[in-house]
Amino acid sequence: MDTVDALTPTWLDRALELSGPRSVTGLEQRPLGTGQMCDSHRIRLTHADGTGSSLIAKFPSSDPSSRSTGLLLRAYEKEIRFYQQLAPTLPVRTPTAHVAAIDTDSGSFVLLLDDLDPARPGDQLAGCDLTAARAALGELVGLHAPRWGDPALADIEWLVGDRGPARDMMIGLLGSMWTGFVDRYRDRLEAHVLEAGAIVFDRLEAFYRDREPTTIIHGDFRLDNLMFHPDGTVTVLDWQTCTVGPGPADAAYFVGAGLLPELRRAHEVELFEHYHRGLVDAGVVVDRDDCWNAYRRGTWAGLVMAVGASMLVERTERGDDMFMAMASRHALQALDLDAGELLDD
Repeated sequence: MDTVDALTPTWLDRALELSGPRSVTGLEQRPLGTGQMCDSHRIRLTHADGTGSSLIAKFPSSDPSSRSTGLLLRAYEKEIRFYQQLAPTLPVRTPTAHVAAIDTDSGSFVLLLDDLDPARPGDQLAGCDLTAARAALGELVGLHAPRWGDPALADIEWLVGDRGPARDMMIGLLGSMWTGFVDRYRDRLEAHVLEAGAIVFDRLEAFYRDREPTTIIHGDFRLDNLMFHPDGTVTVLDWQTCTVGPGPADAAYFVGAGLLPELRRAHEVELFEHYHRGLVDAGVVVDRDDCWNAYRRGTWAGLVMAVGASMLVERTERGDDMFMAMASRHALQALDLDAGELLDD
């Protein structure tokens, strides 16, 4: 299944195991969100008993470039497998997946999730306050702590992937992507972005070096991928980049772009301590200084993501604004924390 037009009452009855008064007699859909790798829709269902309900449906991107990227990076497969295999085993809050199915050869997939309304998505451009940041980092603890340092993660092929060739491919691509990024956005790039880029894109082999301990990480843990509920809780979405890596990198990635720079500078250590304390309280044995260095080293991931993603997915006005904000904030973060000195450690 590739598009929302393929959803029919008959298909939904079968997929959701609905019958009798709960069978679907009608549906309406509207596009949802600003994601560039997938197409998302809110589906409002009418049932035979006259009641209504709603779901969120995700499909491959209708943009050929974005879809090709999703296939190349196994992004669609990662998200489906996460909901099938890992989400039920972890305390991190995620939407319930009612249908999660994929053809890995073509990239066709369908994902039907709980509609989290009245929760609202975070806004990457506007940033968040400290209360929201602490709640989000608490969910990261729920993701990272249970499988921290677990050697069995290496056996989950779709999560780990073929790390050697994949790493070599990205090292080969990112140098030219950085050149293209600078050419495309030259008029919008601040000096600190160019300074930070010169550091990390000349040392990509060091950036991609495997480091221990590892755990399950989200890989794109930012405000646009989080839903904030009226009671202050947070639900985590968009698992297309989940993999195995150092947990503190997820935390650095979130704080680096989720808070406006002055707020981050004033409270970054406090937020890191909140994350580290959560790990320890969850039973993880992790030295504070080692965790802090992994966090500092992880600040580079946001700049690398901003460059790579901007050059691989469909270009939009909001996308450009988001990638500029990410590049600027993450570059400042890495320079503020002198993260370049850790790349070769």
